[in-house]
Amino acid sequence: MTTAPQTTDELYQALRENDRRPYGRSRTVTAEELVDAAEQFAEPRPLVHALLELQEAYTYGSEPRKSPVVFARVLTLFDEQPDVFDERLRRTLFWRFKWVANALRALPEVPLASLRQWLAEMRDRYEKAGLGLQPYYGQAYQLASHVGEDTTLAYELWAARTRTNLTDCEACEICERARYHLATGDDERALRTWEPVLTGKESCQEEPARSTSYALLPLLRTGHTDRARALHLTGYRSCRRNPSMSGEIGRHLEFCALTGNEARGLELLAENRSLFDDVDSPLDLLSFLTGVEVLLQRVEHLGHGELPAAGYAGRTWTVAGLRAEVRDRAHDLAARFDARNGTTAHTDRRRARLDRAPLLGSLELTLRTRGLDDVTPAAPAAAPTARAAADVPDTLPELIARARALEEQGHPDAVACWARLRTLVAAPDYAHPDDPAVGPLVQLRADLSADEAGRAGEKDEVGAAAALYEEAASLYDEAGAPGHAVLARACALLPAGGTPAEHAEGAEAKAAALTAAHAALVRLHEEASGLPPYQEARLLRLRATALGLRLQTSGNEEHVAPVFAEVDLLLEFATRYDIVSQVSGALLLRASTYALSGDLPAAVTEIDALLDRLKAHGPAWHLPRTLGLRGRIQLGLRDAEAAHADLTESLRLAADWPSATVDTARFHGDLAEAGMHLGRPDEALRHLTRSAELELRHGNRTDAFCTYSNAAQLSLDLGRVEDCIALLDSLLAEPEVAAGELDDRLVAQLRLTRARALHTGEDLKAATAEFAALAAESADWHDDLGSHAVIAAETAVLLAESGEFGPAREAANQALAAHAQAPRYEQLSNCLRELARLQAQRQGSDGLTDALALLADAGSVADEARAAGYEAHGRSLDSALAYEHGRVNSYAGEYETALAALDKCLALLGEPGPDADHIGEWAECIRLAGAVEGIFLERPAPALTRLDAAVSNLTALGHTEETEPLTSLAARLRDEG
Repeated sequence: MTTAPQTTDELYQALRENDRRPYGRSRTVTAEELVDAAEQFAEPRPLVHALLELQEAYTYGSEPRKSPVVFARVLTLFDEQPDVFDERLRRTLFWRFKWVANALRALPEVPLASLRQWLAEMRDRYEKAGLGLQPYYGQAYQLASHVGEDTTLAYELWAARTRTNLTDCEACEICERARYHLATGDDERALRTWEPVLTGKESCQEEPARSTSYALLPLLRTGHTDRARALHLTGYRSCRRNPSMSGEIGRHLEFCALTGNEARGLELLAENRSLFDDVDSPLDLLSFLTGVEVLLQRVEHLGHGELPAAGYAGRTWTVAGLRAEVRDRAHDLAARFDARNGTTAHTDRRRARLDRAPLLGSLELTLRTRGLDDVTPAAPAAAPTARAAADVPDTLPELIARARALEEQGHPDAVACWARLRTLVAAPDYAHPDDPAVGPLVQLRADLSADEAGRAGEKDEVGAAAALYEEAASLYDEAGAPGHAVLARACALLPAGGTPAEHAEGAEAKAAALTAAHAALVRLHEEASGLPPYQEARLLRLRATALGLRLQTSGNEEHVAPVFAEVDLLLEFATRYDIVSQVSGALLLRASTYALSGDLPAAVTEIDALLDRLKAHGPAWHLPRTLGLRGRIQLGLRDAEAAHADLTESLRLAADWPSATVDTARFHGDLAEAGMHLGRPDEALRHLTRSAELELRHGNRTDAFCTYSNAAQLSLDLGRVEDCIALLDSLLAEPEVAAGELDDRLVAQLRLTRARALHTGEDLKAATAEFAALAAESADWHDDLGSHAVIAAETAVLLAESGEFGPAREAANQALAAHAQAPRYEQLSNCLRELARLQAQRQGSDGLTDALALLADAGSVADEARAAGYEAHGRSLDSALAYEHGRVNSYAGEYETALAALDKCLALLGEPGPDADHIGEWAECIRLAGAVEGIFLERPAPALTRLDAAVSNLTALGHTEETEPLTSLAARLRDEG
């Protein structure tokens, strides 16, 4: 708070503003300052309001020790000056007796006698005030349950009583009843009791989040796994990072641990790391820590106790270390509660949670299915995991010889050998073999640099790849291996050739760079002498690849023949020396060249011949990539079924090889495309997420996040809103995102999709906050003002939906300013029309002037679009604008103007025909015109004429579904006439 309120009006305004803030330290500190400010006023009522706001902040900020102290001040004011308390304040006072009872139960240092004394005080006060005692008996039951006494009588005394206006809300009472049945072991009855809350029919500030957390395990035990999964996603999002719901978060962690989702559990634990220090309620903390311990215990049991875990601030933790710390703290808390209560209830309940066996081996909770192996820290240069069948010799000389032999063949198992060697060489005690067949250590270091360069190139880290190849070349020179040095320098030319010179832009510059790279490769080849055939074949392969990349970049027909010429040289040479892998490589390049030149049938013919050769002569590891190419070509031929079959087979064969070496991630991505063409979006979504996770595992983080972004959008398009949000929450929590290491525009796209998902999921507050933040950030995107225009426009609509029309207009003005430089006609027109509709609908005639101003801006956008020759992808901007004029004026009571606008819209649309794509828009315009004319203008006869004619027209065209609203309106007009 910048300055203290000087008047009571300012104080009340400050209280209202603070009430809109989320619970947490910021809100609590402000509430404390407002109490100090309220004490300066002579009248006590502002102080009462400030104290009640502070108690609420303490209660929902998980600071139970302070809540009773504040309430004691309010109670004293009530006893001394009861006239200050109007009916609303009086009801609030008596309601909050329950808050104090809850707070005292949460503090083990408060004696049990004091708890009972407070309940006696509550009963006495209620009786003197003539209030029903059902709330008192509810608190008496909760105390009995907390202590671990027999709750049968206490439950009946509470549950059988009639509710009063001070009874907890229906949702909270349902939760208590369900938990009673749960404690008796009756899962089915508990779930039946919970049904109104779990379906959203009953809710409050804490519900259904609290009930959901308790219902997860009973749902699993009764076989309702899909519902448990869905409720986990929605329930967790409602309580994450909230100190007052730390117990609920602990139960979600437990759910992850018991369903084979330990990796997700660790991710959620990291997201809620602050709760270790922010939760001041011992009872909530006990529940949270027990859930954490269940998770950590499970992870350690699976052999991953060395994994990093997010724990108490001030040090780094492993799973095993944090589990020991959490166990000690939770055990101490449980013991303190049991000592206070004179029972063993909390220790017993804690032990029961820790002793639970997993309920499911694996339940796919999110689109991002990860195992503990996926979160194991990897060495910076760690290679992808090789297949189990990879032959990695035990002795060092054999291992080096094996790696070089496999590298010469281009065999995927070389990956595992180089990875093992990299680990051995990096060890402080590494001793290089004194063996002439192995060569000096510098040669091995050159081999490892070349391997690392190849993997960097696969990740499109072209600068790093070129530098590593040059390093390898220098080391080979030092080792006396000139042929290897030539090959390394040749490899360095190709990554560098794929990058245009500084300040160069576009495909033309990249094609020129590749032309220069090819020329340099030819010179290098001509100057080299004494190369063994396999090295010369690789040089020829690089030459052909450079020209193939140039063709792919330029699409120039003149670049086709040079590729074929180089491929023929490679094929002839490889055939002469029987270099099998280069023969198939040349044939694959030829097929790819046919595909790039647009001759897809020829490409298929080439690939079919290559597949026959591979099946007969090998190498087997080329089969998956070749089948994958045929699948992509079939997609180009629009034969999705054939593409799907090829890609599925390529994926099956790829399982025999390290996924990075056969491009398994690409197969999954292509299968996603095939699935979409075949109308199988759910299957496509699975392949997208699998592709993304493989890219992430192989270190291709940008590609992975791009693919995940597509998956998130597809899940949103499919209506899987919570899946979309959970996926994006997981991605945005990745360390490189938080550290700002990922491309900021890609991160913004992830956040934008999340904001749209929140809007679709009707979390308007969170969606508006995210959109507003994105709009502010994108204002500085001077190279992409079009995106800023779209984001600002969507922000404006959300603000208007929240009734904040002033800020909405400001956001719309930002969108218009950006649109002036980077036009987004359709998005801006849609935004402005929607703002006008919302304002007129909410404010009626009072909002008409502002609404018409918005429509005037929409009219200017439509004029600009018409002048620019822009054609809308959806509705015509002009007819949509005329319709909105009709709707806005009807909301404001200007019915004649509205009808004239609707008639204009119908004239712009024209009479519908058999193939008209605006049937729905036309029918809706007829309906609204009929309502305005027949109901509001009280002219039913012409309205019925209009409606009946439209129904006849639509029926004749076969559009019977569109007639239903019209016939319903016509029937109403006839009934009322």
